Amino acid sequence: MANAYQRKKQPERVRQQLLEVAARLSLEQGIGAVTLDAVSQAAGVSKGGLLHHFPNKLALLDGLFDELVARFDRAIEEAMEGDDVERGRFTRAYLTVCFALDAEADGKGWQVLTIALLAEPHLKERWREWVARRADEFATTDSSPNCLLARFAADGVWLADLLESHEFDAATRALLFQNLKALSLQ
Repeated sequence: MANAYQRKKQPERVRQQLLEVAARLSLEQGIGAVTLDAVSQAAGVSKGGLLHHFPNKLALLDGLFDELVARFDRAIEEAMEGDDVERGRFTRAYLTVCFALDAEADGKGWQVLTIALLAEPHLKERWREWVARRADEFATTDSSPNCLLARFAADGVWLADLLESHEFDAATRALLFQNLKALSLQ
């Protein structure tokens, strides 16, 4: 018998495609549109293929959360590498990454995640755990009230970007960023 054509399996590529489709559906139509059927159809993957990677919607959202937080952590670590001042280093890196989210491709992914965080108690808890872990990790260098204030302000800019609730020009944005960075040194 001749060898039948077999498609090369690429599980990581399929998994990534499923996450991208879930993110797009959530962004375009809201988190309620992210159903296993809708994601599998839009991705061109059988429902069984989707279930192989994500057994339920929460697992799919967890996968999206894990991917975006891993990118966020990598970006923070990269920003910290270029900062020689230990005091407030994590806060300045957090500011750098948060202020850049609107301009980066990941910004859309973060919009999706933020919407999911507001809608899913499980993801809110996972975000709280991430914040607590990072706060503990940098307690000796970034626990001052000014560092906390700067990170809260960055979260506000992130939310304003998400909601498109405030319009400010690049010069104003840069000034906000510089003022918040200065807080991290005090």
